[in-house]
Amino acid sequence: MPVAASAIYFLNLRGDVLINRLYRDDVGGNMVDAFRVHIMQTKELGTCPVRQIGGCSFFYMRISNVYIVIVVSSNANVACAFKFVVEAVSLFKSYFGGAFDEDAIRNNFVLIYELLDEIMDFGYPQNLSPEILKLYITQEGVRSPFSSKPTDKPVPNATLQVTGAVGWRREGLVYKKNEVFLDIVESVNLLMSSKGSVLRCDVTGKILMKCFLSGMPDLKLGLNDKIGLEKESQLKSRPTKSGKTIELDDVTFHQCVNLTRFNSEKTVSFVPPDGEFELMKYRITEGVNLPFRVLPTIKELGRTRMEVNVKVKSVFGAKMFALGVVIKIPVPKQTAKTSFQVTSGRAKYNAAIDCLVWKIRKFPGQTEPTMSAEVELISTIAEKKSWTRPPIQMEFQVPMFTASGLRVRFLKVWEKNGYNTVEWVRYITKAGSYEIRC
Repeated sequence: MPVAASAIYFLNLRGDVLINRLYRDDVGGNMVDAFRVHIMQTKELGTCPVRQIGGCSFFYMRISNVYIVIVVSSNANVACAFKFVVEAVSLFKSYFGGAFDEDAIRNNFVLIYELLDEIMDFGYPQNLSPEILKLYITQEGVRSPFSSKPTDKPVPNATLQVTGAVGWRREGLVYKKNEVFLDIVESVNLLMSSKGSVLRCDVTGKILMKCFLSGMPDLKLGLNDKIGLEKESQLKSRPTKSGKTIELDDVTFHQCVNLTRFNSEKTVSFVPPDGEFELMKYRITEGVNLPFRVLPTIKELGRTRMEVNVKVKSVFGAKMFALGVVIKIPVPKQTAKTSFQVTSGRAKYNAAIDCLVWKIRKFPGQTEPTMSAEVELISTIAEKKSWTRPPIQMEFQVPMFTASGLRVRFLKVWEKNGYNTVEWVRYITKAGSYEIRC
């Protein structure tokens, strides 16, 4: 469901209206008074950005010294409303030289009214791309004297940009060396019980691209996802090649992706923006390859001593390695003294977080380093409750490894001039919430 905003207000910190625009007649003119009395003049201003007063809902956000308030009288998409506010502020900043505050609004109220008429129609958000809007709203904003941002150059070929579907890319780009950089970055989320059973495990990933291509290229990306391979085999009337396939969940794409073609052919095809952007996000819940296995053994010897033994096994290939591995083993607050023995890396006691911190700068694959620690505790009479063991936490980064098994099968670049391109693909797996109960 879209926003369907009835009104939008720009207020300063005192509650004075700087600019307002009414898009529908289903709310009264005293809506801003209700916002001042029930929200601004109470202690609930910073608790929740969504409030319902009477039959209307107020979505508000503070940017610098300005409150932007959207009033709706019906059920609306809150996330879409805040996304509209963020994009609108970015648009205003592009006109005002990077500044958005009370002074910038007072100096550019005529331009803001003109922009508000273009970016929202009858309460529904429209195009908020600065590159496209600057083609037919050519008025320059009053720039702040403290702004050092250069004035944006006009985008050529106005007809194509306004009526076409590639508003995110301008024509006429020329590079001496045409390159495409593609990064698959994944975060592993794991919660394991003290008995070694997996309680929760999933992978969230994103595909980041950096394109330096001339002209208007058309890119086609092939992954080893199950649905895409099955669709490809149907179209080509031949069986799929053997190999691991994965099932992608909760996939979201950049606006440049041709969704019609993806729905019909399950192919990720797109005309990329120039420079760096996020092509897609996804999540994997089945068949996750955990990069590490942690085997902890913690023994409490009376009230004054503990023995901690931790073995960490890397299950990825022997030719690969992890970087910046950090294992945090919680200990009681009354820890007084520690001694360590490690087969790799360094270990120390961090009293600020009540943890034994074991760091391994470079962790090769198919290895099993261990850490043994003796912990001496201060015996206190007041401490009668048994120690509740928090989970062991782990941080790492494994280049050229994906926990989901996602792989790029091909990356094709087509452009009418037929130039040669260089494609670079990199895989990175990081720790999201990697916890092992002990």
